[in-house]
Amino acid sequence: RSDHVRRGQGRIILAASICWECILSGIMSVNGKKVLHMDRNPYYGGESSSITPLEELYKRFTLPDSPPESMGRGRDWNVDLIPKFLMANGQLVKMLLYTEVTRYLDFKVVEGSFVYKGGKIYKVPSTETEALASNLMGMFEKRRFRKFLVFVANFDENDPKTFEGVDPKSTTMRDVYKKFDLGQDVIDFTGHALALYRTDDYLDVPCLDTINRIKLYSESLARYGKSPYLYPLYGLGELPQGFARLSAIYGGTYMLNKPVDEIVMEGGHVVGVKSEGEVRPCRLLSTSPSVRKAGQVIRVICILSHPIKNTNDANSCQIIIPQNQVNRNSDIYVCMISYAHNVAAQGKYIAIVSTTVETSEPEAEIEPALELLEPIDQKFVAISDLYEPTDDGTESQVFASSSYDATTHFETTCNDIKDIYKRMTGSDFDFENMKRKQNDVFGEDEQ
Repeated sequence: RSDHVRRGQGRIILAASICWECILSGIMSVNGKKVLHMDRNPYYGGESSSITPLEELYKRFTLPDSPPESMGRGRDWNVDLIPKFLMANGQLVKMLLYTEVTRYLDFKVVEGSFVYKGGKIYKVPSTETEALASNLMGMFEKRRFRKFLVFVANFDENDPKTFEGVDPKSTTMRDVYKKFDLGQDVIDFTGHALALYRTDDYLDVPCLDTINRIKLYSESLARYGKSPYLYPLYGLGELPQGFARLSAIYGGTYMLNKPVDEIVMEGGHVVGVKSEGEVRPCRLLSTSPSVRKAGQVIRVICILSHPIKNTNDANSCQIIIPQNQVNRNSDIYVCMISYAHNVAAQGKYIAIVSTTVETSEPEAEIEPALELLEPIDQKFVAISDLYEPTDDGTESQVFASSSYDATTHFETTCNDIKDIYKRMTGSDFDFENMKRKQNDVFGEDEQ
């Protein structure tokens, strides 16, 4: 059945309502596959959509009152349910550029990247100059950290001369930190605010992935200077719409308000889906995450009338609270955007706190982050189950994804897209295959 799909025969049905499946439908369509995308919602993106007007957000969270007049016009708001920034040199930006979905979107650089230490927040130093100027470290620590950054910048996995005694496939990251004599606070912000790990599990595995993650952060920062992150005007809901449009240009069909009532199987393989009494045949099926619960995430949307303190009045930023700073097993993330991105009324800010749930009192777990945001005009609290697939789908040809994690960047999501692409097609994900054909029809060019 996979062979049929590789030859462009048969139909792939994406029965889903999250952003990554919109991205996958666009990519599959560009690659010549027949794609039908069914979404039970009346809008694109499902749980990763942007909610507008503001009154709709109040209804979604069953708040008894309507937004006060001080919130401005409801239509001025586009509030992300799951906040994510794009790494400027990361995988999703590559996908956008290769598919030219960038023609449908406008981006702004996020103004700052910060890390939490001892109850205060500090700008994340990621260059030699910033390291020497940072208040996060003492004088001698700054010099050691600067040497570490120079090592990372010069590191080339294809050139052993740059290894400086480190074997990238066997030396652990813990040993690399020891080599440069870095202290615990520096290790915390390096692993969690530069390499963007959620836990400390990375310390005892080979260092190559960590080094590449730090290089990605630095290269993304070098693109625009203020931070390594980008964010689309009008919210993340623009992303699934852009990829849905791409899919349509290449013959994909998108159906909103179309729930899947039943997966039709024959001989252990999927042959179609049933929706509202009608069966639609398919060779492959990708569904929303299901099957096995793997934990929970808490996300709190906070509406503010002020920028976050100690961020130089940034109208957008990310703050990472490393796990060790608050005696946890996983990090807490704060992602803030504002009226400057056409997602809030004039003078208003949206900060979204997220973390993996570890106790029976999730709201108490994020208190350190909420304290940074005070005063808060309005909070919207959501606790979501995390799901992961129980098998790779090759037998049944039904492929499930993992749920969105607590991170505020798209790199883990892109890894999931590449993984499910390989499981569905049997071949590795290749950015070159995403390029639009020279003679395609862009739709808007014909007008």
